[in-house]
Amino acid sequence: METSTPARATEPPGTPAPPRLGHSPALSSGAGRAVARIAAFAVCQAAMIAGLGLLITGPARNLWPLSAEDALNDAFERVRNDALTTASAIASGAGDTHTVVGVTVLCCLALLLVPPLPRWRAALFLALAVWLQSLVFLLITEAVDRTRPDVERLDASPPTSSYTSGHTGAATALYAGLAVLVLSRVRGRWGRPVAVLLLLIPLLVGLARLYRGMHHPSDVVAGLLNGGLSLFVVGRAVLADDAWAARPPADAVDIAVATAERRPGPSREPAVVIVNPTVTDTATRDRLRLVLAQRGHTDVTFLETTERDTGGGQAADAVRGGAGLIVACGGDGTIRAVADALAGTGVTLAVVPCGTGNLLARNLGLPLDPADALAAALTGEPRALDLGTISGDGIARTHFTAMSGAGLDAAVMGSTSDRAKSALGWPAYVLAGLGELRGPRMRLAVALDGAPALHRTARMVLIANIGTVQGGTALVPGARPDDGLLDLALFDPRGAGGWLRAAVVLLRGSRPTGTATGAHGGPVEFFTFRRAELTFTRPQPREVDGDPVAPGRRVTAEVRPGALTVLLPAGEK
Repeated sequence: METSTPARATEPPGTPAPPRLGHSPALSSGAGRAVARIAAFAVCQAAMIAGLGLLITGPARNLWPLSAEDALNDAFERVRNDALTTASAIASGAGDTHTVVGVTVLCCLALLLVPPLPRWRAALFLALAVWLQSLVFLLITEAVDRTRPDVERLDASPPTSSYTSGHTGAATALYAGLAVLVLSRVRGRWGRPVAVLLLLIPLLVGLARLYRGMHHPSDVVAGLLNGGLSLFVVGRAVLADDAWAARPPADAVDIAVATAERRPGPSREPAVVIVNPTVTDTATRDRLRLVLAQRGHTDVTFLETTERDTGGGQAADAVRGGAGLIVACGGDGTIRAVADALAGTGVTLAVVPCGTGNLLARNLGLPLDPADALAAALTGEPRALDLGTISGDGIARTHFTAMSGAGLDAAVMGSTSDRAKSALGWPAYVLAGLGELRGPRMRLAVALDGAPALHRTARMVLIANIGTVQGGTALVPGARPDDGLLDLALFDPRGAGGWLRAAVVLLRGSRPTGTATGAHGGPVEFFTFRRAELTFTRPQPREVDGDPVAPGRRVTAEVRPGALTVLLPAGEK
């Protein structure tokens, strides 16, 4: 546990306090400045469009092309027919207040909740753009009083001024905003066609409003201008690389790290950060480097895993090089490879979740944000955790930290593509599992701690060092990584009723009585052991900490109590 230092008490008066952890001035977001600029530009936007409206309704009303607007409205009235009227109602509805609000909310929720998540800047950009154009629209309708065209109107006339077209402005902010996000975020052939279709919607809404007699042409043009300016103002303030709210100096992290290194405090042992480059970007690495510097780790080396060496070789090299702290940043596979190399060495490990499942991190009570997880670990203390070892035909003896298995579980891991995991996150495993539910039942013999073998059938076998999976489900209730034991779960539900009973067992979060001694019965059985030998009648798919391994007929698992030293937040085990 880090101890506090009295150094601040000896600082001379007037010395500025060092920045709080994670709050370096060089990395401040500038959100307040961004809000001020949005407000200032919004005032200018409202004044400009309102001034244009006063010009249209005043000195310029008899000048061309404004003098031709009445004739254009009459022409739209003359060409009306049932088909066009129906089409115009659909197009106009795309800019209706309820539609715009509903679509905006759904799109923002999708940007925040659908992996890879969350896209805060994109959601904020869309919501603020729609909100800003609505605010400016309300201000303008109070400043510019313009009557609606003198034609038969197909919609009820709202109490607001004809200038500007609120439907057109809202549609521009929403659908053109979505087009901006598609063009800037989507890679592939379909990005541009989708963006073009989205950009056509505000034009169709404006045309529908003219057809239905609700606005003059200049009202529609002003609505397009209002929505477009709202996108520009908010986009300049919010969107990624060119955002006022996120424009620190190019060497911001270096400045922050240097500031942290100047803080008084004990110097820590050398640290090595092992990162999986496929799931850890540059920004995440910079944040990790800053967190380490703020905790006194100034001698830090970053090493990348490769397809051939997923972390074990880098961890072994770090141990030989004298590293006192290893930070593993990746998914469960990366954590497993690093833990395998650190087993029994006494070198401390900090777990930083960056993958899809992150089962060990979830069970250790770590935050799922990488920088937050590292900060939580560095404020904690080292704890000794168990590791499991697994071997068999086609499996060289290796360690695992979370779970290994055979049958349905392993088949799901093998059938879930990297593309699906990248797009959906852990729900991709659920979707893959639905396709594997009808997989064949397997027959096996289970020998625990030298006792006579038990003969069972099962659809899934889990050997667990931890008990909880995604969504907080206790798949193996009672399994703990510090009890000196491993847990075995045999899932053998039969039919829909069996799966339902299995679900009830898991939702209760406790073991069914009578199964610890091997009494056969029910859709799920649980056992604890130190050494287990499993023999299947035919080769089965197998996995180790979520990574598929070669199918086979034998699995031997054994616990190594306290083999791994992990930094955990206070109160967590």
